[in-house]
Amino acid sequence: MAFGAHEAAHLALGVAFDADPALDRVEFHGIPFFAITHRPDLSSRRELAISSAGFTAQHVGTEWILTRRPGLREDRAPLLKGMLAFNITASATYAGAAFARTGPYERDTRGIATAARIDERWVGAMVLAPAALDAWRYFHPDATWAAWISRGVKAGMVLLLLR
Repeated sequence: MAFGAHEAAHLALGVAFDADPALDRVEFHGIPFFAITHRPDLSSRRELAISSAGFTAQHVGTEWILTRRPGLREDRAPLLKGMLAFNITASATYAGAAFARTGPYERDTRGIATAARIDERWVGAMVLAPAALDAWRYFHPDATWAAWISRGVKAGMVLLLLR
């Protein structure tokens, strides 16, 4: 479900911006995968919105899970735990690719970095920080400091759209 939300967010904004979204085959170091792509001639703001939409969907989902179920670790909720695990793991994987500047051209962190005119490694840090903090929140549900810092970084990514 979390994977579907990530990709659906890219697709929804691609459709909303009439960006001709398409499903293309890509590879990540020989591992076949797919990407929701769009026209390359979009404005920076639209490119940024579409490229960051998957992370925004992840962030909203993670906040919903950890806010509604702060004691999730103690609960029997395999679907919610799986969604949270996907969001954290996907963000960490994207961050690693951003730090190494590797992977398919269509990777979200590259699109965000190019559109925002910042180094991709900064995007990786903006993606990794809330993932690490959200993992901390899972194990330490009383750590309100982690929740607020995570939310602040997530809001900062959205604020890139206003640049």
